[in-house]
Amino acid sequence: MPITPFHFGPGAAIHALAPRRISFLAFGASNVLIDLEPLYFMLTGQDPLHRFFHTYIGASLVASFAVLLFMGCRSLSVRFPLPNPFKWQGLGVWPVVAGAFAGTYSHIALDSIMHFDIRPLAPFSNANPFYLAVSIDDLHRLCVVAGAIGLGVLGVRRLLRLVNVD
Repeated sequence: MPITPFHFGPGAAIHALAPRRISFLAFGASNVLIDLEPLYFMLTGQDPLHRFFHTYIGASLVASFAVLLFMGCRSLSVRFPLPNPFKWQGLGVWPVVAGAFAGTYSHIALDSIMHFDIRPLAPFSNANPFYLAVSIDDLHRLCVVAGAIGLGVLGVRRLLRLVNVD
């Protein structure tokens, strides 16, 4: 199933490591963008579902596109009053770059473990050395645990900020 929420668990953990340097919004957006590929092939009944954008080269292009899209939207927001959910207009370019690339690369790593049709190292190799490196159930558990840890760290930081303000 494309656009699975399991990818967001590691994103929360990665963002929690350096919340000002890694945009979770860019992480999530790049994960959604990359999964438009299998969604398209699912809707049109074509196999394989995971193709060029589910390689590290393709993922680099998706991350770059996400960054350019952000920069374009931010540029537009100077001239036109665009909605600002999640305060995206205040994000710096480098946290967006870090989030987008962390999002796409982790996406390829996780999907490579789970999906047999991914060739993450193409065009250099058609092998998928990561396929079933861990069981799918364990992979899902790791993603959920990473998300819980990430949200816990972010929650504790927020609580400490609130306590220090008073």
